[in-house]
Amino acid sequence: MNERQDTGIMTVERQGRVMVLTMSDAGTRNALGLRMMAAGRDALDEATHDSGIGAVVLTGAGGAFSSGGHLTNLYHHGSRSRSENRDGIERFHGWVRAMRECPKPIVAAVEGPAAGAGFSLALACDLIVAAEDAQFLTAYVKVGLTADGGASASLARALPPQLYAELMLTGGPVDAARLHAAGVVNRVTAPGQALPAAIAWAQTIAEGPSGAMGRAKKLMELAYGSFATQLARESDLFVEALHHGEAKEGITAFFEKRPPVFHKR
Repeated sequence: MNERQDTGIMTVERQGRVMVLTMSDAGTRNALGLRMMAAGRDALDEATHDSGIGAVVLTGAGGAFSSGGHLTNLYHHGSRSRSENRDGIERFHGWVRAMRECPKPIVAAVEGPAAGAGFSLALACDLIVAAEDAQFLTAYVKVGLTADGGASASLARALPPQLYAELMLTGGPVDAARLHAAGVVNRVTAPGQALPAAIAWAQTIAEGPSGAMGRAKKLMELAYGSFATQLARESDLFVEALHHGEAKEGITAFFEKRPPVFHKR
């Protein structure tokens, strides 16, 4: 990743027994950069080993959860080797695995867009609180790519087949109310209230038995089958997509602010 584009930061705050992680990059609506991902992993490692932390809240600054990956970087990755591509995806997947393996409950507080990898991050949390005007997009297919960050596994676990297909094949968006009705979003709030509602809920959860909840998270993960295996499949197909002409057209069209033309006539 170009360091000039890696401008995002992750702020870490403690509110009692709750650790609040805030993704922040105003210029990109909190697109995910290497520094942000590394800080997220470090914070989860700290939460895992700190008995004073009972729950974690993940949110985004400036009225957005996250716009996902940096498309500029993905555009240039298409000309790099597949091993380099996999290394980049692994940085993100390492963070997602840390979220799934963290024994402390993680609550997403979603305002505005949760797009692409940003949606994957929200789904990697155990619970989701969303403002009623939040928008969720898998988005990948819109630029000729496929899902990463475990979205294909998370959505398959949570959604009926037709809604799952809609998100994977069209990219969305889907609003918070529809995902709440489908059971993906736990609680819907008024705009601007997702974070305080998520923190209040996390504070209640954090007073529970941390050991028992950690074991419950492990059982839930095992009950669904191998999330890690699906991450590996996603990585392979993402790299395949990145080296296909569709991704070059889709990402170029995004920057040129025009609809992509995937089938030339």
